[in-house]
Amino acid sequence: MSSDIRKGLIEAFTNNPDQYLSGESLAELLGCSRTAIWKHIESLRKDGFILEAVRKKGYRIISSPEKIVPDKIFFGLNTKYMGRNIHFEDSVDSTQTIAQKLALEGAEEGTLVIAEEQLGGRGRLERKWQSPKYKGIWMSLILKPNIPIMRAPQLTLLTAVAVVQGIHEVTGVQADIKWPNDLLLHGKKLTGILTEMQADSDRVHSLIIGIGINVNQQLEDFEKDLQSSATSIYLETQKSWDRAELIQGIMLQLEKLYQLYLEKGFYPIKLLWESYSVSLGQKVTANTLNGSIVGLAKGITEDGVLLLEDEQGVMHSIYSADILLET
Repeated sequence: MSSDIRKGLIEAFTNNPDQYLSGESLAELLGCSRTAIWKHIESLRKDGFILEAVRKKGYRIISSPEKIVPDKIFFGLNTKYMGRNIHFEDSVDSTQTIAQKLALEGAEEGTLVIAEEQLGGRGRLERKWQSPKYKGIWMSLILKPNIPIMRAPQLTLLTAVAVVQGIHEVTGVQADIKWPNDLLLHGKKLTGILTEMQADSDRVHSLIIGIGINVNQQLEDFEKDLQSSATSIYLETQKSWDRAELIQGIMLQLEKLYQLYLEKGFYPIKLLWESYSVSLGQKVTANTLNGSIVGLAKGITEDGVLLLEDEQGVMHSIYSADILLET
């Protein structure tokens, strides 16, 4: 299939960085004609890849496009399955909606839905998530862990750790985690994570994990009411970042942590999450559906539930809430 040749071509360049690959060797590797290789090379050029062609040496990729096209993500992706199957749209209402549909249709684990722009991006409690074009990362990942429903929140916390680690590996920026799903820089929101579930009465069928990351926004890209509470990696570093490289880094960390979770359980993830947490040991207000509780955040349970000790010494288990850090 044409898409298989294209994906194989990108993989060959990824596995041989800075090397020239001849049309003959690529044709032999991918089981197609040299003419087919040439056509796919030209197609990559049309999509924004800059390729050098040297007689008797072959081709090599000099640079990739600024847009987050799937081929750009494949070029340098070092995972076995996370992000290997990509559904890309230029503009969508929400990547979560598309991922939900794909999961119901049997999409494989690790399938990633990415959009350059979301018109109806949402966070927890159906809040709007601002998702401007070409500025951030708006994506949803399909996971299919064989776990009981009560353990599903663990995957939100695992994702938060993976995103923190991926961002740090690529940019050097160290974000903090605020329970359960926000990443902060100097107290301002950098990333939101939204986990939605497809399940039977006792088992998870699919988890759809939405990840929104503010990457290259400048201050004026945020609506005025968000400028004091939101930030981006650009605002932290005064440098624009390759969003595809960030996705690659996050997918790699996610795959490593997910495998660790499946093999060893939540405990090692819990220790990592606590090491990045900005909430633990702090006085916080938990705004729940049943009212507000003020207390000291003592830790999280094996199921990812927040333990909050109020001023009377009573320990509360917080399953879902908005957390405000007391200053």
